[in-house]
Amino acid sequence: MDTLDLSRLQFAVVTIYHYFFVPLSISLAALTAGLQTAWHRTGKQHYRDLTMLVGKLLMVTFAVGIVTGLVQEFQFGLAWSDFARFYGDVFGPTLAIEGMLAFFLEATFLGLWFFGWDRLPRRIHLATIWIVAVGTLISAYVILAANSFMQNPIAYEIDPETGRARLESFGELMVNEVNLAAFPHTIAGAAMTGGALLLAIGARRAWGRPGALLHRDHHAWRTLARLGGWVTALSGVAVAITGDLLGKIITTVQPMKMAAAEGLYRSQAGAPFSIVAIGRPGEGEPFFSIDVPYLLSILAKGDPTAVVEGLDDLQATYVEQYGAGNYIPWVPVAYWTFRLMIGTGMLAALVGAVFLVLTRRGRGLVGPFAGEVDGVAPARGPLAQLRRPASRLVMLSLPLLPALPVLANTFGWIFTETARQPWLVFGLFKTEDGVSTGLTSAEVLASLIGFGIVYGVLAVVWYRVARHIAGRELSAPPSAPSENDGDDDDARAARRPRSDAPAY
Repeated sequence: MDTLDLSRLQFAVVTIYHYFFVPLSISLAALTAGLQTAWHRTGKQHYRDLTMLVGKLLMVTFAVGIVTGLVQEFQFGLAWSDFARFYGDVFGPTLAIEGMLAFFLEATFLGLWFFGWDRLPRRIHLATIWIVAVGTLISAYVILAANSFMQNPIAYEIDPETGRARLESFGELMVNEVNLAAFPHTIAGAAMTGGALLLAIGARRAWGRPGALLHRDHHAWRTLARLGGWVTALSGVAVAITGDLLGKIITTVQPMKMAAAEGLYRSQAGAPFSIVAIGRPGEGEPFFSIDVPYLLSILAKGDPTAVVEGLDDLQATYVEQYGAGNYIPWVPVAYWTFRLMIGTGMLAALVGAVFLVLTRRGRGLVGPFAGEVDGVAPARGPLAQLRRPASRLVMLSLPLLPALPVLANTFGWIFTETARQPWLVFGLFKTEDGVSTGLTSAEVLASLIGFGIVYGVLAVVWYRVARHIAGRELSAPPSAPSENDGDDDDARAARRPRSDAPAY
């Protein structure tokens, strides 16, 4: 592999690994804020316990996300300095805002939330976690605006002296039509990631252990699992709706990407969407496919009779527009990542929906150590016979369930970035021109190995800590402060946890 290939591989490894934790941080921050709000309004102890559990998962995930984000910025400057010179005036403001939010606003208020349980007034303490949750959304929106420029460059001009892209309107950059569609799609995927994790933890603790139904925290674990199920199922619907909108916009600004997603080589009216297709390497169109008639035209343009441009026709158009070169991305990667993105995401949503049906009206799963119901009458009707096998399938899926939306997010980003090739900034700047001048393959390989080792250690640390948190018994956090902001020192001291209070 040459320097360009190794640099692309390094960027892919670093970015994909970092993005394992970004959706979790976004969703867990919102879920923590929601659970604490429920406790604040109802005073129910199990909401308080669950707030601390999800908050601990947020803390460890946020910490690892910060470290991996720093590595991502470091490797960007190391391997892609020529691109940074061209793109820096556009990318710089977005990166600065994202950094200020992530490293200052979010980290500061997350620290205030964690250490302020017995020190801050209840409402102020609740506000700190909501600030974190809103900050993650703003941070995501701003950094997605930078990526959307790479998909659909707007609000810039090329400096005639330096040849660099210069930002003309920050506001216009923020309302890029790609960003307006990509942001809700990304947030919906993030919500599915957090929901699947809580569903897996809650269902395992509520129904997957000896004596789970009799455990004092069974109701809390059930609540956590049901919350995760609702978030997973509803966010799956949101992913489908927002993905449809994003696909139509991408077809407009990057028609080559949609053609590659289908492996459509010739323009076609009423184009079908293939569920699976098989072709010989390097021979273009597949020789076998299972198609859904008109579906690609509907997905691309919302019209079953619309013409979808093919790869060969677009290649000829781009040669005339941009000069000689190969503008067709790696079609097998685009084709399969597009389908794997849809398949793994919808499978996670399906598990969430099935779980909600099985546990409605107070009923429980049929786990290896649990009865069929949680103290209510057995289910009746035509679906009753399906409860036991369906429950067992859900229980068997729990260890892998959190990985499904993570894989969907990963496949989605692989499709987004690889199907744009050979462009770094579509129609404006090619990937081969962005690699750092003078960088050798050995240097990139050494840094890639170093990053891989660091990331391997971080993966083990995050998994072990998260598993430890999820496996502990729920315990009440220190007493929250009263509504009185003017308490004296003696009253504050009385509210602090005793030395024998449960550690959190």
